[in-house]
Amino acid sequence: MSNKPRLSVALRALSLALLMAVLSVAAPARAELRIDITRGKVEPLPLAVTDFIGDTAEARRQGAEIARVIASNLERSGLFSPIDQKAFINPRPSMETLPNFANWRVLNAQALVQGRVMAMEDGRLRVEFRLWDVFAQQQMEGLAYFTVPDNWRRVAHIVSDAIYKRVTGESGYFDTRIVYIAQTGPDNKRVKRLAIMDQDGANHRFLTDGGTLVLTPRFSPTLQEITYLAYYNDIPRVYVFNIDTGRQEVLGDFPNMTFAPRFSPDGKQVIMSMAEGGNSDIYVMNLGTRAVRRLTRHTAIDTAPSFSPDGRSITFESDRGGSQQIYVMDASGANPRRVSFGNGRYATPVWSPRGDLIAFTKISKGRFYIGVMRPDGSGERLLSEGYLVESPTWAPNGRVLMFYREEPVGDRGTRSRILSIDLTGHNEREIVTPVDASDPAWSPLIP
Repeated sequence: MSNKPRLSVALRALSLALLMAVLSVAAPARAELRIDITRGKVEPLPLAVTDFIGDTAEARRQGAEIARVIASNLERSGLFSPIDQKAFINPRPSMETLPNFANWRVLNAQALVQGRVMAMEDGRLRVEFRLWDVFAQQQMEGLAYFTVPDNWRRVAHIVSDAIYKRVTGESGYFDTRIVYIAQTGPDNKRVKRLAIMDQDGANHRFLTDGGTLVLTPRFSPTLQEITYLAYYNDIPRVYVFNIDTGRQEVLGDFPNMTFAPRFSPDGKQVIMSMAEGGNSDIYVMNLGTRAVRRLTRHTAIDTAPSFSPDGRSITFESDRGGSQQIYVMDASGANPRRVSFGNGRYATPVWSPRGDLIAFTKISKGRFYIGVMRPDGSGERLLSEGYLVESPTWAPNGRVLMFYREEPVGDRGTRSRILSIDLTGHNEREIVTPVDASDPAWSPLIP
């Protein structure tokens, strides 16, 4: 059973029960404060995030932690520059009066986040926050949430998403999780376990015990489920794992080697490649009927399929043209066409949730790159490079990627870690994990 605390029913319902009516200082105004993240690299917005005030010592402690997580989330996005709290003139301003905007203007804060945590008689927490445009002296957003006390961290992620969306106009991605392959042991005898964590590395836990080799985990776009490949008695099997219940289900014992399972956009199918007689083709399985349908029939190796978000197209990698390249075909398997034409080999294509880009791994002149291109192959941009960088995965808003980087470490072999980078290629950050990490997969926003 998942040990991740859940929001109350009231918080999960109606878009997480955003109770705007309880905040009566001012109605949210459409201020001019805005970050245009479509322009490429932007200067981070200076903002102040105060510790949330509380009615008890425990509430004040949680309020300080909530503020810390919010500031960390926003700073890590590369779009915000939180001001050091040591510079604050009034570090815990009252929620009963308007902020003293002059105190924040002198710090060059363009936005101010303040909040309050209250312990309710029924044992729940009430967390409210307000986002202010300092120079316009207007409230931009004001929301409240009810949850169980252990769930304060998730509320911090939800508040971060609300701030991100209000200032950028784009959906946030902080209330999400990452599943990945945790690796321990020497390079020639790696133990690979399935692990999960929040997008910032918190709430880390292992989902499998390392008794079997696990590979290529992928999230369902509609449920908190993961599909992955595991070797049971040296036989590859495709599994579905439910995070909330801990229930694991075998999709089928396939007679041939299977690779890279991935859900369809509606969560009702799993697409994968299967090898037979040294040749690999792409198949799709209906999760309701378990019927398997073959999509490609070619003497070349076809693998790493990924659906477009509308479910009408599939991108995959193939060497049918003589080298490893990216192709796009109809969901039926018809009309395959090559879309990558740059120098080098291309692999692991993944369609953006927005539908506008395909992320990929590129290998050229002994170096690996993470890049993006439009679905027709135009507009190729390389975002990161290294000794080995691989397995891009998209944030649900289609603005940030995660991938893993493997590097030599002296005589100790290699080190593998997960990084995130935005579409500008200028904001690369490590996601700290307790052990070596590879093959990350980003969840949709948690329902």
